Amino acid sequence: MSFKKITEQASLYDHLEEKSVGEILREINEEDQKVALAVQKALPQIEKLVVQIVPRMQAGGRIFYMGAGTSGRLGVLDASEIPPTFGLPPTYIIGLIAGGDSALRNPVEGAEDNVEKGWEELVSHQISAQDTVIGIAASGTTPYVVHTLRKAQEHGILTACITSNPDTPMAQVSDVPIEMIVGPEYVTGSSRMKSGTGQKMILNMISTSVMIQLGRVKGNKMVNMQLSNEKLVLRGTNMIVEEIGLPETEARALLLQYGSVKKAIEAYKNQRSIG
Repeated sequence: MSFKKITEQASLYDHLEEKSVGEILREINEEDQKVALAVQKALPQIEKLVVQIVPRMQAGGRIFYMGAGTSGRLGVLDASEIPPTFGLPPTYIIGLIAGGDSALRNPVEGAEDNVEKGWEELVSHQISAQDTVIGIAASGTTPYVVHTLRKAQEHGILTACITSNPDTPMAQVSDVPIEMIVGPEYVTGSSRMKSGTGQKMILNMISTSVMIQLGRVKGNKMVNMQLSNEKLVLRGTNMIVEEIGLPETEARALLLQYGSVKKAIEAYKNQRSIG
């Protein structure tokens, strides 16, 4: 099937090497402003995906992000931020990149063209019908991703994709295709720019809204965050002070005893009710 590969169309700007730094920055900024509007148009599809993911995760399912190059790195990044931000183990949202972890820093020749590897990786993770597979590729044609989504769909697994082109091969094997059409890149074909920015925004939306629906946020606060540094310990202490009115020293001691804001507050309220 043929489709318009907008991500490969010529930039709206030319003679970039002749421009001043100020001109380059202003023009990139003008293009970046188009990203949020493109994501806004995709909100119905993002919502459609999230409302299907939540019950699956409540039943023990996981999310797998699949991508190559920039797209793969962004998936790994979003997945890696779930444990410290929301306190879930790293086994709930998993980012897989063509070429493996070494591809996070260096390109791996031919990795994105390996049509079998992605599904093999999912099988090694004991993929099941409760899981969700989200393919990420600006072009919508990456073989590593397309074949994996096709195999997942054949096995009754929920599939979705994030792409910057309409009617792509990747969308054809996705139950929920998210098409974020940001237009040609400032540097022709450099999808690490607007496409990458939009992918990051959508991944944030998916994971954050899922975590909120799963009860990992209270009010507007990260009550399950990992206390991995002094800044976060202080933030958690202040949350407890605001919530139950303890002096700061007592709130801090309670937080460190139970390891999270949520557990500390629950323990304190339980003790008060028993007392």
